[in-house]
Amino acid sequence: MIERRISQPIRIGDVTVGGDAPVTVQSMTNTDTRNAAATINQIKELEEAGCEIIRVAVPDSEAARAIKEIKKGISIPLIADIHFDYRLALASLKAGADGLRLNPGNIGEPEKVKAVVLAARERQAPIRIGLNAGSLPKNPKPGLSVAQQMVEAALEQIELLESLDFNLIKVSLKAFDVPTTIAAYREIAGKMPYPLHIGITEAGTPRTGIIRSSVGIGTLLYMGIGDTIRVSLTAHPREEVFAGYEILKSLDLRQRGPVLVSCPSCGRTEVDIISLAEAVEKELLKIDKPIKVAVMGCVVNGPGEAMDADVGIACGKGRGVLFRKGEKIRTIQEKDFLRALMEEVERV
Repeated sequence: MIERRISQPIRIGDVTVGGDAPVTVQSMTNTDTRNAAATINQIKELEEAGCEIIRVAVPDSEAARAIKEIKKGISIPLIADIHFDYRLALASLKAGADGLRLNPGNIGEPEKVKAVVLAARERQAPIRIGLNAGSLPKNPKPGLSVAQQMVEAALEQIELLESLDFNLIKVSLKAFDVPTTIAAYREIAGKMPYPLHIGITEAGTPRTGIIRSSVGIGTLLYMGIGDTIRVSLTAHPREEVFAGYEILKSLDLRQRGPVLVSCPSCGRTEVDIISLAEAVEKELLKIDKPIKVAVMGCVVNGPGEAMDADVGIACGKGRGVLFRKGEKIRTIQEKDFLRALMEEVERV
């Protein structure tokens, strides 16, 4: 049983982050925010995949104004991603953004930061202090590791927001390097009460990025650290959502959609188990109910090795056995493997 760090809950739109709320799954659009229709369409696709909070880039005032139209067409909270120009933060809040992601240290003069914080406080819009290892402020203290520099910078910015009577704060300390990221989150977790958004920044393409993210995010979550996650991939953002839920499911923190159990291909298999498993995985994308499905390549050991699966198939040459919870149901012909298994999934 994972014992989660207790954090101070905040509300982003109608979603609670922190406290005893479930770990939420976020993503970020890769459309031009100024194109409201395209951005809405992508967010709707992400909603269907299970995305619970969405972030959009706000590079200019036109993008900030587009938030008003985007908000009308979506059902999940929207966070505006701001860099440097405090006026874009103000315009985004005015347009209806549910929260901001920014680095207060990049905003500039204290009066500009104060203007953003006062507007966010008036609208009860949380601010994520988002620090990345590659864009840290200059640190005069010698000998600090990158992780320590991120923690120090974050604590300084938390203190700045708190001095303005603002505590709707969320914090992220991301790096591409997994050990650095883990060290930073571990250190800050006990030094402030606010929710933590965790992830590995610029993780890469799905093939390598999912592995890197799973190691980093999974380790932190297992330690009880993390209230909301984003798997940052060079891919369509729906891949980030799918990966996020798979990480949470692997730790029994969330259950959304099916879990596929499939055996590694080996010399005992007498069918094309790889193609069958891939076909089943594709079919399962259409289902959002939590169900465990097994695709096994050995008739003798299959049901036993996946006995906790809700439904499964153990394949042999020309024939296979359908089973539920380890109990055999019936024998089917090889040509019917996929159809029969998916029919049984629908029944369950």
